[in-house]
Amino acid sequence: MIECFSYTGGFTLNCLENGAESVTCVDSSVLAIDTLKENIKLNNFDTAKVTAIPSDVNKQLRKFKDDGELFDIIVLDPPKYAPSRSALDKASRAYKDLNRLAMLLLVPGGLLATYSCSGAMNMETFKQVIAWAALDAGKKVQFVHQFCQPEDHPVRSSFPEGEYLKGLLCRVI
Repeated sequence: MIECFSYTGGFTLNCLENGAESVTCVDSSVLAIDTLKENIKLNNFDTAKVTAIPSDVNKQLRKFKDDGELFDIIVLDPPKYAPSRSALDKASRAYKDLNRLAMLLLVPGGLLATYSCSGAMNMETFKQVIAWAALDAGKKVQFVHQFCQPEDHPVRSSFPEGEYLKGLLCRVI
């Protein structure tokens, strides 16, 4: 399992709690990686089960691909790529490339949990971007589950961009 943009390891901790044999975490921030390692210790998890890599996620995914590595599960939780509607085209290309790379690293039937916190990108656009990524990767994607922000993040009718948290659990074949 890989957690990309791991920050302090929220997904990693949950995976370890639920029996993951190993987790690889990638984040460009050394401080975030150090905090992740501390969180693993604070939660009494086996540090030997976690490989933490301080690296640019896109570069690291390309390295994994070049090395022929494959994974069962990949989590992508990047920072906000589209801070405004004017950035949506560029952000869509970035999300597409990131997800395409991840799809190439999954075993057949592997799971991709992919997220966007860009308010300018709605769920339908996000699904379309994932479909384009699958097409470019030569893969087929099934949307298994759709995630949205919880009730403590209400959305005003006058500000639909407030519905900024979204995610998809995808089976990639």
